Amino acid sequence: MAKNSKGMVPEARNALDKFKMEAASEVGVNLKQGYNGDLTSREAGSVGGQMVKKMIESYEKNMK
Repeated sequence: MAKNSKGMVPEARNALDKFKMEAASEVGVNLKQGYNGDLTSREAGSVGGQMVKKMIESYEKNMK
């Protein structure tokens, strides 16, 4: 598998971007493709927090 300059497989980047957009939608943050430097720290943190929450839920579900 080819990796880009940041060491990430392109398919993984696409999946992660989709996951981020879904998490943002769930918490009511309007993300756009590309740069989102206009987000407040609270908005960015709520997106990241939602992503972590969903990852933990998925992990716990798969443990059973």
